[in-house]
Amino acid sequence: MANLHTPQGGSGWRAPAFDLPGTDGRRHTLDSVRGAGGTVVMFICNHCPYVKAVIDKIVRDMGELASLGVGSVAIMSNDAIEYPEDSFANMQAFAARHAFGFPYLIDETQEVAKDYGAICTPDFFGFDDDLNLAYRGRLDASGRSPNPAAARELFIAMADIARGAPAPAFQHPSLGCSIKWRSS
Repeated sequence: MANLHTPQGGSGWRAPAFDLPGTDGRRHTLDSVRGAGGTVVMFICNHCPYVKAVIDKIVRDMGELASLGVGSVAIMSNDAIEYPEDSFANMQAFAARHAFGFPYLIDETQEVAKDYGAICTPDFFGFDDDLNLAYRGRLDASGRSPNPAAARELFIAMADIARGAPAPAFQHPSLGCSIKWRSS
């Protein structure tokens, strides 16, 4: 059994629906970002050193996964009042600077992060073509450094899933900065 840390208790739970505004000026739903070969839902932010270290690899991997029919979306759920670097305007600049090929959405109520059980940035959820959880873990072993030699754990898992192979039996949990929850 995969080592998945989720509120639903493991693999097989279905992706919760969402409808959120994106930095591109449009609203996006789970159905609009879904890929025929699977879907990656990631929780990131602008200020986290773990995200900053791997953002270019995230963009690369999501672009390559798109060619395999895997959709992807990034969601920012931090309290942008307490962390102004994560404001919507800064999200737009961050997405443009890194040439995101996927929607970057704001979860102002933090409900989507709670529905997914997201705990840190970056945090990755990989779903199969039926939107059942198949991968929950890290991008790779980079941590707070870009480490170009790190094995592409998420990419390999999702490429296999898109081809109909099972997810890896062991998955390393995500590591990063905690989600910045609102105090009230």
